Amino acid sequence: MADEVRAGGRGAGVRRGVVGGSEEVRGGWAGLLVMVPVLLLIGGVVLDVFGPVPYAGLPLLSAGPLAACMVLTFRGAAITAAAACVLAVCVDVLVNRPLTALVVNLLDVAVISAIALWLKWVVQRQGQRFAAVRAVAEVAQRAVLPPPPARVGAVSVATRYECAHAEALIGGDFYAVRSSPFGVRALIGDVRGKGLPAVSTMAVATSAFREAADQAATLWELAEYMERALVRFAADVGDQPDALERFATAVLVEVSEAEGRVRLHHRGHPPPYLIRGGRVTSLEPSAPGLPLGLGLGLPEGVGVSGCDTFPFHQGDYLLLVTDGVTEALDRHGAYYEPRTRLADRDFRTASEVVDTLVADVTDWTGGRRHDDMAILALTPIR
Repeated sequence: MADEVRAGGRGAGVRRGVVGGSEEVRGGWAGLLVMVPVLLLIGGVVLDVFGPVPYAGLPLLSAGPLAACMVLTFRGAAITAAAACVLAVCVDVLVNRPLTALVVNLLDVAVISAIALWLKWVVQRQGQRFAAVRAVAEVAQRAVLPPPPARVGAVSVATRYECAHAEALIGGDFYAVRSSPFGVRALIGDVRGKGLPAVSTMAVATSAFREAADQAATLWELAEYMERALVRFAADVGDQPDALERFATAVLVEVSEAEGRVRLHHRGHPPPYLIRGGRVTSLEPSAPGLPLGLGLGLPEGVGVSGCDTFPFHQGDYLLLVTDGVTEALDRHGAYYEPRTRLADRDFRTASEVVDTLVADVTDWTGGRRHDDMAILALTPIR
């Protein structure tokens, strides 16, 4: 499942639930799949009565409960299992088989049915536990990575978080948007690693950004505040094996409504894209930046400390992504390229930009992603 968090026309996303221990069957195929156990039982009776050899239908009678456990609820599977046992006895009585054969046939169907129902029960229990874990993960995601409002200051905001694996709702990609006296400030980034260590590092980075976004006079100062917070956090967990890998790439953004400009501060993250009049431009940094949390920050005015400034007016869209987008591969091993894939498109809202990008990446990869992706789109509004 790719669960999603949106801002600006955002919702909780589409969730494929686990029902009765198997994925819920919906759509036009549902009726046909439900009929499979019934057809197997009917076929078993017909073959057992009219087949060229005795007991020809016994495998189908035994397969009926197995198929029922795959496509029906536990109750439906139990009813199918009971029906298979009754049919096995009725067929043996109808063809006048000896009592020994009747008992053996009944035991065959009953044992296979019991095993199938036991497996169904185990899978159903696991599905319930998995659903509970997903619910907890969703709560954690909204607590650590809350969706920003659809409008912050004079900027329209849209976001999306897509996990690469259905069993995960949260990873190391992150974003945040805050209003400040210096303009609307935004952040997108990606933590090194996966799992709970990445989530905890991401929580430190986003918390530091939210705390200092309306206090730091420049994006460099804001980045350095985040840098110090991540370095302290790495020191606090220094006895853990992955402590030295707790760093994050990031791009910090400051939209100045009065000046009609956007400032960018890069810290080793893929550059944003400016969408204007059907053209998509990659806003490359003037100097390469170091990721946050390495403890190698430079003094202001040297190398990575500077900002790049670009015009940013109504009708422009600033698209920020993580490497789950830029490193998405098609079946031929080619990387996704937003500059060509999103060019010559007419966007009306930031949400439309995000929706189009997600759909296009999904189409590009055939639905097979290998990394999480976070997307943040900004556009000036009146």
